Order: sequence, then structure tokens, then C-alpha cells
Amino acid sequence: MSNFEEFSARDARLIMLRGLHAQTDGRMNEKLLTALLETFGHHRSRDYVRTQMLKMKELGAVTIVEAGTVMIATITRAGIDHVERRSIIAGIDRPSPEA
Repeated sequence: MSNFEEFSARDARLIMLRGLHAQTDGRMNEKLLTALLETFGHHRSRDYVRTQMLKMKELGAVTIVEAGTVMIATITRAGIDHVERRSIIAGIDRPSPEA
């Protein structure tokens, strides 16, 4: 993976994690996460989003369940701590301080 591809993937993971954090129940499905990424200029395939979801699961930031053919991610305590800047998860961009 090139440096730019890794930079882009880390940014996409942070965007998805922040999106999950913003939800009342901390969950979103892959279709909603794909739309969220598009609003931030990441025009990616469903497979790309699934790959990033699985990477975040591997990093401990989310859990994943499957409902039929759709993957649903739920933010974990570690993911919340990362978004709220209490800890760092390597492989996901660090959030900027709130202004």
C-alpha cells in the first residue's frame, strides 16, 4: 500500500468512527458508512468500506454483526476513547482538537 493509500484509509477510518460516535446507539450499516465517506470526498466501493470496517474491528475500535448480506458496525469503548482523544488507536487518524 502506498503512503497516500494508507493516509487515505486512516482518514476514512476516522470519519467512519466519528460517524458511529455521533449515533445515539453507536451503530451504522455499511451503506450509511459509504454515504458518510462520500460526503467527505472518499468515493469508494462497498468492498472498500467493508475492508475498513474489518480493519477497525481488528484494531478493537468496532464490533461487527451481519444482518443478511449487510455488515453493521458498533463503536466500542476503545473507539469512543479514540474519538474523544483519551487514547490512541494506531491505524486510525488522530482526531483534531475541538475548536
